[in-house]
Amino acid sequence: MTSPSSLSYHLLSFMAKTTRVLPQMRVALRGEGILTSPRFNKGTAFTIPERKALGLTGRLPYRVNSLDEQCERAWNQLQARDTPIRKNTFLQSMKDQNWVLYYALLARNLKELVPIIYTPTEAEAISNYSHLFRRSEGLFLTFSQQDTMEEDFLEQTKGRNLDLFVCSDAEAILGIGDQGVGGIGVRLIVILAYSSLPKLNCQDIRGQSNPSKALAVTLDVGTDNEELLNDPLYVGWPHKRVRGKEYDDFVDKFVQLVRKHYPHSLLHFEDFGVGNANTLLSRYREDHAIFNDDIQGTGAVTLACVLAAIGVTKSKLSDQRIVIYGAGSAGLGIAKQIRDGMIHLDGTKEEEANKLFWLIDKFGLITEQLEKEDGTKVREALKEFVRKENEEEGLSRRSGVGLLEVVKKVKPTVLIGCSTHAGAFTKEVVEAMAEGCERPIILPLSNPSRLVEVDPKDANDWTKGKALLATGSPFPPAKMPNGKEYIIAECNNALVYPGLGFGSMLCQSRQMTDKMIIAGAERLAALSPALKDPDNALLPDFGEAPEVNFEVAIAVAQQAIEDGIVSDEWKGVGKEEVRQKAREKIWVPEYREYVFDAEGGER
Repeated sequence: MTSPSSLSYHLLSFMAKTTRVLPQMRVALRGEGILTSPRFNKGTAFTIPERKALGLTGRLPYRVNSLDEQCERAWNQLQARDTPIRKNTFLQSMKDQNWVLYYALLARNLKELVPIIYTPTEAEAISNYSHLFRRSEGLFLTFSQQDTMEEDFLEQTKGRNLDLFVCSDAEAILGIGDQGVGGIGVRLIVILAYSSLPKLNCQDIRGQSNPSKALAVTLDVGTDNEELLNDPLYVGWPHKRVRGKEYDDFVDKFVQLVRKHYPHSLLHFEDFGVGNANTLLSRYREDHAIFNDDIQGTGAVTLACVLAAIGVTKSKLSDQRIVIYGAGSAGLGIAKQIRDGMIHLDGTKEEEANKLFWLIDKFGLITEQLEKEDGTKVREALKEFVRKENEEEGLSRRSGVGLLEVVKKVKPTVLIGCSTHAGAFTKEVVEAMAEGCERPIILPLSNPSRLVEVDPKDANDWTKGKALLATGSPFPPAKMPNGKEYIIAECNNALVYPGLGFGSMLCQSRQMTDKMIIAGAERLAALSPALKDPDNALLPDFGEAPEVNFEVAIAVAQQAIEDGIVSDEWKGVGKEEVRQKAREKIWVPEYREYVFDAEGGER
């Protein structure tokens, strides 16, 4: 087992102080029924009285184990698996058997296990979903069966007090593209992050622990992945992707069901294609608490990273010149989030802030001339960042301007990569960055790690240790010229989106506003180790994500109250009261004492 970092240690102590002694839980399951329910199963942790009451005495070996002992056994079993994908499969099997044990093991080994359950390993598991399929999880809504959508929705949600829906059409999964229904794996990881980190308490008025207050939803509108369409074992709808009005109407039908039956829930969009992601967020964000992690989560954690970096350089957000290589959902989300930060934090006018960004896609720098000369249609969502013909640097007067030329001309202070173009930040590009400013901020964020724009070790060497670095996947430390190790911050959405969501659900906000997201990003940036030591990491260690997200959530809820978009019970609640209410709602994976009740217990 790994030893916790200092912040994680304080979090565990904090949880121990704030966790209430939970009352007994009445259950109607016994025997094989309770042993095969991942929600209620305790395995060898069932006590002797529980075993007698629930018909388990002859079904379990003699020894009663504590949760700590079970975690130690599970950790040793995990280490016996010799590849990341085998470890991933083992953990998935554990989750199918015992939720509390799974979440507890993750909480004790968060930093080590995230690369196993998420990027880069989860991408391999998702691409083989149909061949690894064992047990269905979540809600699958298929275009060809939409006539029964409400009936299917209500059947899955009946009697459940859901706080969170995580949905996707799986067109853009973890840098590996269209994965059809296999994309359910990412939604389950998102729910895991909300459940494993401090989140809205999964307890009803009797204090019942209930991790099933979140639901993963697959919107199966087909797939354009020919490999899946030709695979006889593919478990999704074997049809080309539906698009246009039919697609819009199908998604709208689902969104309206959520709004109708769960008006105070958070609807989390994940891994939609670039066009649909922006369209859906714009269409619904004024009507419900909507959050798109690929746009807003990526934008928020990158904004926090840049805020931390400019804290080191002692400059303002509006002083930066920002080149973004990759103009998909993530790149555009980052541009908009940093731009909104300039507006709200520095008072910059939107039109002036837009001029501080240079966005590059596969056709080159996005300019007016690009559309005129090549006939390339610039997406509507990108129009505000298109470089105009009359701008002084001259780059906008022709199409196909590449990254190196942009860097040499613009002399950016910030270079962000979200292109999945491995090695795009060449030595020449990085050295040009270092010539243009004293401490260049270089953020190659593409994942998995094999697709990163530059290995941070190389960027560190090529800038002689001057670069302020963060990546989208974990990398080992780089060596500074003075011999000191430079910790490469992991600019991972999971450092912020559970906190953003927790804060919204906590106060039942009607929307997820830009101000709420900026407040969360500011709080994350304030926790940067680099603010105490400029040669330290730009963001907190990923193992500290639970406490970090708790702080993000407090900032988000406080901003929602200030914005006046919370439920009546939260109106006028002061800052300290917000923190206290949040403490009371932390969920920690632990076993409850069961009492058998054949008539009225939980099932």
